[in-house]
Amino acid sequence: MAASIEQRLAFFAEEPRQHLLRQIMRGIEKESLRADPAGMLAQTDHPAAFGSALCHPSITTDFSEALLEFITPVSASIDETLAELDAIHRFANSELKDEIIWNASMPCRLGKGDEAIPVARYGSSNTATMKTRYRLGLGHRYGRKMQTIAGIHYNFSLPKSLWAELHAADGSELLLETYITNSYFGIIRNFRRYAWLLVYLFGAAPAVSRCFLNGRPHQLEACGEYTLYGPHATSLRMGDLGYQSDAQQNLNICYNHLDFYVETLRKGITTSHPDYEKIPKEEQLSSGLLQIENEFYSPIRPKRVTQSGEIPIGALRRAGVEYIEVRCLDVNPMLPLGINAEQIRFIDAFLLFCLYQDSPPCDDDNNAEISANLLDVVNRGREPGLQLKQHGQPRALKDWAEELIGGINKIAAQLDTAHRSSDYSASCAQQLAKVRDATLTPSAQIVAELEGGVESYYHYAMAQSQLHAKDFRERGLRSAEVARFKRLQEASFAAQAKIEAEQAGEDFDEYLARFYEQYQGL
Repeated sequence: MAASIEQRLAFFAEEPRQHLLRQIMRGIEKESLRADPAGMLAQTDHPAAFGSALCHPSITTDFSEALLEFITPVSASIDETLAELDAIHRFANSELKDEIIWNASMPCRLGKGDEAIPVARYGSSNTATMKTRYRLGLGHRYGRKMQTIAGIHYNFSLPKSLWAELHAADGSELLLETYITNSYFGIIRNFRRYAWLLVYLFGAAPAVSRCFLNGRPHQLEACGEYTLYGPHATSLRMGDLGYQSDAQQNLNICYNHLDFYVETLRKGITTSHPDYEKIPKEEQLSSGLLQIENEFYSPIRPKRVTQSGEIPIGALRRAGVEYIEVRCLDVNPMLPLGINAEQIRFIDAFLLFCLYQDSPPCDDDNNAEISANLLDVVNRGREPGLQLKQHGQPRALKDWAEELIGGINKIAAQLDTAHRSSDYSASCAQQLAKVRDATLTPSAQIVAELEGGVESYYHYAMAQSQLHAKDFRERGLRSAEVARFKRLQEASFAAQAKIEAEQAGEDFDEYLARFYEQYQGL
């Protein structure tokens, strides 16, 4: 954006506009595996008490039948968002009996073969078949073990009234919807430049059980007999062990403009990949480099709620960006919900910093530098004296992080004024302390436990998960909450039955062909 960070701060310092900063909207999607009492991946079906995984608004599954996903409604209140996530956890724990929610990003104990990881199922409708077949395709392409890694997705949006004020202040001649979309892409470009900071501060996956790799080559070190780790790693989930793909290295997704983004993703979906042509037709959606948009793994995505049957980039083309999805957050095993208010407040200030700062277009050199910085922090972010690259020149992570947090703190102070609190500034101070003392980071605290005598990563994560489960079960649910989750369960089964009745007798191949026709029309 053309305005400087100082101009933006001055703009929102005016009293009538401060209420706009209290209207930031957010939602959380948290993934967690179900594990049996021995800490092995659960082989049981998605619990019936949770309702329909296809239609339940709060509890569904991701890749595996055993990979739960908890979803909060969109809210302007951090406290309400976390309270709802807490309620979902209390409900789930009350129904799981002897199973446990694995509260960490890197998985619980896994069997040797992919067959020990059940793919999620959603019923008999074409919609359900499409979701399951997509997951079968992922299993063939990347292996099912990679798909057991869990994370937290943080959805963030600004109110249209705020965008309207900025639009007027900038004197933009663009339509408001175009201005909003361009501004979100500006946030995304800056987010990608600075995402390494979030990974350093909040990365909580420096280790993994040896069974996850099962003989695959790696650069990790042994920590006891059963654990592999990076002594200075922050988030193995975001590196080569996680959601990475050699085939996707050929994709050059462009975030400089909506048209470029849509076209580069469309090309990835409509271009067949020779290796994927060998996969049975019935076990993937297509032989495209990407089956659908979700297969493109990125730390952040532009999003819009889709209409029934609509493709995601079709929704973006139709009406522009509605919100952004931050995808680089680990599940912190030390926190009952995997995330807390302190982290959310910093992320909000960080994203506003990405908005307030100028965000020039990226070229291939910028993108290569962005990727290299992220991987360096993933693999050795706590290494003393680590140097990153800024505009092609070496820059000490510590110095750069302190500079960024200094800018973010200015926004945090403004958010505190708007909220009549000091919580945002306090969060910035806590993050600055982590930069100055790496032992305060979650990844360092986990490594200290592993190096300090804990038998293995599995034993550490299992103990944390059991501790949180005990608390959730002891606090239980109020009668009104029990009734609400019962209503959600019944309504979700009814919604699934309605979809199955409407799609009964409809040929799946024809259904799929109509879906993919949308990509040709973009």
